[in-house]
Amino acid sequence: MSPYAIHAEGLRKRYGDTVAVDGVDLAVPQGSVYGFLGPNGAGKTTTIRMLATLVRPTARTARIFGHDVVADADAVRARISLTGQYASVDDDLTGWENLVLMGRLLGHRHRAAAGRARELLAAFGLEAAARRRVKRYSGGMRRRLDIAASIVVTPDLLFLDEPTTGLDPRSRTRVWDIVRELARGGTTVLLTTQYLEEADRLADRLAVIDRGRVIAEGTTAELKRSVATGAVHVRLRDPARREDAARILTRVLAVPVHHEEDPAALSAGLDDPARAGAALSLLACAGIAVSDFSLGRPSLDEVFLALTGQHTAPGPRQEATA
Repeated sequence: MSPYAIHAEGLRKRYGDTVAVDGVDLAVPQGSVYGFLGPNGAGKTTTIRMLATLVRPTARTARIFGHDVVADADAVRARISLTGQYASVDDDLTGWENLVLMGRLLGHRHRAAAGRARELLAAFGLEAAARRRVKRYSGGMRRRLDIAASIVVTPDLLFLDEPTTGLDPRSRTRVWDIVRELARGGTTVLLTTQYLEEADRLADRLAVIDRGRVIAEGTTAELKRSVATGAVHVRLRDPARREDAARILTRVLAVPVHHEEDPAALSAGLDDPARAGAALSLLACAGIAVSDFSLGRPSLDEVFLALTGQHTAPGPRQEATA
């Protein structure tokens, strides 16, 4: 048996003159949570659709538990489940009806389908809303129901394509708990996300894709070490002095300096911590007051920025119930 749930070499997909996926290599061990990261348009969803047998590769192929996704697509489909970026449940049915329907479609008798529906509604915190139409669910509730529908029959491999996009922090945390529980039960999870905190918390290993190619792969610690051994973060008292501060930091640290979303904040990767002290001294000499300063390991967001030249999507900050 193959030790990999997913094994792809040189996977390509072209749409006319557009190359969406350009030679992707993946080796995802069985029973792991594997993060698949990249900016919008990088090729994440197209890769998922090829691995899930929904789109035929233009060149090369991939194997799922040893089964070719083109030549043995039926065997692949018997072992996978896919939850896409948008809920696939029926808005006009209740949560209970959606899960029972899915169970019946997957071959359960009514009693078994009803029993599995009750089990999933309880596990996903949806018992109180079981008889309510899905159109009246919050976004977080719909997302949890969508994942529940994907595991009415527990798959060997679950594709989660940006499962928490648009969710509030509480709903995201609930989805994370669900993913961890699935992995503990032996399901392999391939998770695409733009939220680096999500990948950092859940994934055993990560691959970063950009412009259709995997540009980095490893554990979060390995990816952080590949960019820099440290990171410096500076927050200024006067945001109007940020450009002056950036010029000084760039000269002293001899690395690119990044403008954060906070208009008073700057950050940079750093291999020589001694330069941080010199940078602070020069900022003071230039009359640029610093309100906050920290020196530590680079974040996964900084790794992503260094690799792709883009910031990741910020996670939701609002507090809401779901």
